[in-house]
Amino acid sequence: MTDNLIQNFDTAALYNALDEKRIKLGLSWNAVAKEIWDIAAELNRERPSDHPFSPSTIKNMNEKHRTSCMHALFMLHWLNVSPECFLVNPPPNAKDIKLPKLGSDRRPRWSLKRMYQAANQKRQLERLSWSEVATILGCSPNQLTGLKSAKFATNINLAMRIVQWTGKQSTDFMYAAKW
Repeated sequence: MTDNLIQNFDTAALYNALDEKRIKLGLSWNAVAKEIWDIAAELNRERPSDHPFSPSTIKNMNEKHRTSCMHALFMLHWLNVSPECFLVNPPPNAKDIKLPKLGSDRRPRWSLKRMYQAANQKRQLERLSWSEVATILGCSPNQLTGLKSAKFATNINLAMRIVQWTGKQSTDFMYAAKW
């Protein structure tokens, strides 16, 4: 994928899809958050100290027009669609991309280390500095190099810009985590 074809992730469209399903099912935002969290019900019972998915995560996404890639992945699993479906101009195969299967003993996760490795490999092949890659992706070099050892997620827009720039699919960087 060439640099000028990199699409932004549309958080408003994700919010609208969540809201549409919520209304169709007659749920409150609290009930949606509980359903999203309960995707991994067995794992949640094994790890009672983990913080449940919060309805404020969804509401904040609508207000701030951003969310983390990890939070987005929870929501995408509830919708059963890939992040590619929410690019400003989704690729024709977006609806064919299947998220990793989850059992109730697993949570969806992004592998930020794999994302870093793919970006670094492409950067080296194209003989670019991290600063040059950051300019292409619209972020800081530290946001990219920090993926190598990140303990927390990056934002979904940057994650999807990296996915596109590396020429991969989002699912190349996802897995079902047992912890």
